[in-house]
Amino acid sequence: MSNPALSSIHVHPLKAVRGHAPQAADVEPWGLAGDRRWVLVDTAGKIVTQRPHPRLALAAAELLPGGGVRLSAPGMDPLTVGVPAPVATTVIDVWGDKVEAVLADDAAHAWWSAYLGADVRQLHLDDPATRRPIDPAYARPGETVSFADGYPLLLTTASSLDALNSLIAQGDHADEGPLPMDRFRPNVVVSGTAPWAEDDWSRIAIGDVTFRVAKKSGRCVVTTTDQATAQRGKEPLRTLARHRRFGDQLCFGTNLVPETTGTVRVGDPLIIL
Repeated sequence: MSNPALSSIHVHPLKAVRGHAPQAADVEPWGLAGDRRWVLVDTAGKIVTQRPHPRLALAAAELLPGGGVRLSAPGMDPLTVGVPAPVATTVIDVWGDKVEAVLADDAAHAWWSAYLGADVRQLHLDDPATRRPIDPAYARPGETVSFADGYPLLLTTASSLDALNSLIAQGDHADEGPLPMDRFRPNVVVSGTAPWAEDDWSRIAIGDVTFRVAKKSGRCVVTTTDQATAQRGKEPLRTLARHRRFGDQLCFGTNLVPETTGTVRVGDPLIIL
């Protein structure tokens, strides 16, 4: 294998929609700067994702200076949404966590409701240092996370995707492969490792920033959603169920918690600590 290195970075400013791939990103205690600081919720205050709304894959949120976002989606005029003043917070349900967040303006709610055909609201996480603790089973006191599924960063490896695609090619839905990495919506992608090497890591460094490996990433139906068309298939869950089942979870990738802050850049070496 070649020397392991960071091959791409992915920031998703608004959970569940398309993000962007910068050449560098600042690592904050709760994740990459600007990553998943915005979220959509339904009328019950529960987060809205691609699980019930696969068309979110076709929408995009461009991160703007100051933390606002510029929204775009098929059939919709672009909309710029600024960071709301944190004068009052609303409690929402993020996978069972009760989290305080700040409502965006009415134009954002109307925009998303028109696009999805459902009554939804957009909210901003104003204080990621205090709003949402990481699962204490995998966290140290005071560690927090943004609106990511559970952990500050998700890491995947190019070699594991190649191995998974080889397994898909041998299965009963081979016509769905090979799958691109965007099915898994990672934050950092590493090249130059052996397939599934990440299963055995406990601490790593990317450039000058160190991370603790919390746990393998359990995958859901979102991975079966083509991020370019919003169409759903059977893979990779069928193949993960046969080859990557750990307890009750089908796993691909691994979750990271930053131990230090700093900047990671495409090309930075990966060091197994």
